[in-house]
Amino acid sequence: MTPITRLLSNDHDHCDQLFAAAENAVQARDWAHAEAAFAAFSQALARHFAAEEETLFPAFEARSGMSGGPTFVMRSEHLQMRELVAQMAAAVERRDDAGFLGASETLLMLMRQHNLKEEQILYPMTDRILAGEADLVEALRETLQAD
Repeated sequence: MTPITRLLSNDHDHCDQLFAAAENAVQARDWAHAEAAFAAFSQALARHFAAEEETLFPAFEARSGMSGGPTFVMRSEHLQMRELVAQMAAAVERRDDAGFLGASETLLMLMRQHNLKEEQILYPMTDRILAGEADLVEALRETLQAD
């Protein structure tokens, strides 16, 4: 696995773990834990989207000349996921486990499909096109780890 693919795929796994913890806490109706777990997940997901949208996608588009292709699709899916995360946040605030779990089921399906496209198509393309861009990988890493 090449640097961009490895870094961002590992971050997908991290976000997935945080998502599962939030979902498990809501299922248990442990609202204090659910709030904290969901906040950790939503913050990690926001950092992941920022790394892609502010660093990776612009570099890929500039180097490849493609702006209406895979990055356009990924940004559209990020928007859909943000809307579901907002629904889930509102459900946590209302202590609405059914509302949360309904939105989380949709989000899980969308994330699985999205991550598969990124890990099998987009990330390998970025690794080829942006090979040797150590500064880019470091910028991605910094964004993912920001607090």
